[in-house]
Amino acid sequence: MAATARRRPRVLTHAVDPGWVPTKMGGPSASDDLALGHVTQAWLATTHEREALVSGRYWHHRRTEVPHPAVHDERFQDELLAALAHHTGIDSPYH
Repeated sequence: MAATARRRPRVLTHAVDPGWVPTKMGGPSASDDLALGHVTQAWLATTHEREALVSGRYWHHRRTEVPHPAVHDERFQDELLAALAHHTGIDSPYH
């Protein structure tokens, strides 16, 4: 998300955390509401609200959150993209 926002500033890019939801992966102890898991993605795809039109944000339940500091480390972003390309054999269009 951050690498895409940096490398393609004309592309609106977000990262969304749907929460810890009770699915096969989340397990029965997950504390978030499965019905809310998709709400932020649908809202971001359809809204014209000003706050959603700023690229590079990290969202959880329609609120921006502060991501891990490494997210904004450009060197880390570049190393991650290179590692993904190496392991998948597919060069990212954002690399």
